[in-house]
Order: sequence, then C-alpha cells, then structure tokens
Amino acid sequence: MPLLPGAEPYSAHGGPTGVLLCHGFTGSPQSMRPWAEHLAQAGLTVEVPLLPGHGTTWQEMNLTTSDQWFAEVERALEDLRGRCDEVFVMGMSMGGCLALRLAQEHPGAVAGVVLVNPSLALENPLLLVAPLIKGLVPSTAGLADDIKRPGAHEVGYDRVPTAAAATLPRLWRAVRRGMPALRAPVLAYRSPEDHVIGPQSLRILTSKAVNTTVAVRSLGDSYHVATLDNDAAAIFEGSLGFVREHSRSGEGRQR
Repeated sequence: MPLLPGAEPYSAHGGPTGVLLCHGFTGSPQSMRPWAEHLAQAGLTVEVPLLPGHGTTWQEMNLTTSDQWFAEVERALEDLRGRCDEVFVMGMSMGGCLALRLAQEHPGAVAGVVLVNPSLALENPLLLVAPLIKGLVPSTAGLADDIKRPGAHEVGYDRVPTAAAATLPRLWRAVRRGMPALRAPVLAYRSPEDHVIGPQSLRILTSKAVNTTVAVRSLGDSYHVATLDNDAAAIFEGSLGFVREHSRSGEGRQR
C-alpha cells in the first residue's frame, strides 16, 4: 500500500544517546519529523517508526490494533538499545501513551519520557460505543489537523477507523495500571486549548505516577498537534534540555 506523502519513517544515526519518537492515532511520522530533526541535529540517534495501519488508508488501519502499535514501538526500542548506551522515549497523543507503556514495561531501558498532550483515558464519548458499532459504522469524522498555526498541516486520516479505535481502551487501561511501575523521569507538555484530548489524561498522569518525577509545562499558543504548532520550538528545546539533564552518558551535555 503506497504511503501518504511525508508519512515515511524517519531515522538518524548520531551519538550513543538514542531517542524514540512515537506518533499519534491516525497520524504519521510527519507530525514528529521537525522534532526528530532538531534532536538529530544536536547529535542524538533518533528513530520515528511508522505504526502499523498508519500512513496509508484508514481502511488498512481498521485491520490493526493497539497491541500491534505497541509491538512496533517495542521493536524500535530494542533496536535502539542495541545501538545506543541509553534511550529516551517521547510521544504525542496516543504516541505518548505508547511511550509511557514502554517505560513501564522496560524500566531499565528507558532513561526518560517526554510527552505532548498524551492520551490516557476515554475523553471522546464516541469511543464508548465504538466496540458496538464497529461492524455497522466502519469510520467516523477524523481528528487530524487540530493546529492553531495558519498553514500548518498534519499528514493523517480524515476518518477515524472504528474497529481500530475500539482497541484503544485496552491500551489506556494497561498504562493506567502500570503507573506505579513508572520509574523514569517525565516531562509533559499540555495545551490548555486542545480539541482532541481533555484535561483528564494529564490528571491521571500526575496523580498516579507516584514513583517518579513529573514536570508539566503549558503550551499556551498551540492546539493538540503542538509539534507542528506555534509552541513547537519550546518543545524541541525543552526536550533536548531534558535529555541533557538526565543523560547518563553525558552525550547531551557535550553539545
């Protein structure tokens, strides 16, 4: 299946500190690419995998599940571990949820976590009925392009595949149950005006991640897809500073 223009995975080989970036539900690596390039230019080794079913058609995505999306980022983490001394995981929206699960499942492999408007809970009422209607209503209105900056565009689907969406609650439950196992430090960015994810997800993170530190920074001039929005530079620089602060190898501090 041909990829949408700009949806291809991104990879950059740098120093011994690696970063795995996870894109969001129905999105693609395009929404993470400016962030990835910024980190790569600082000398980090960076990977942005394309999640199964994404970057092609929503019909293809309807054949995939949250278990497959997690398996892909888990594979990417293992690959980075084989090439780097340490790995940081970062993600936006559902990608943030995947990043957290990686840190929970592989506490010794993740040096830190950076999140942008992470999705950790049911905040769209439609998902309540997704398991019931997936056979009758194969898709609903899309979520892409919640961006404040004029002219910015997210490469993603204009429809939400219902069967795929029905597997999200299983991922959310696993991450919420695993919060006590989270040991890596967390930096979370939150857009107060987000038309996709409400405030409940961040409240879950800050209240249940009791065995680590969670720093929260506000993105006052961006909507949901903040990595392509007006506050993108703050995310890029802040995440690089976070890597430098928590790097065990000292790689980030040299540059």
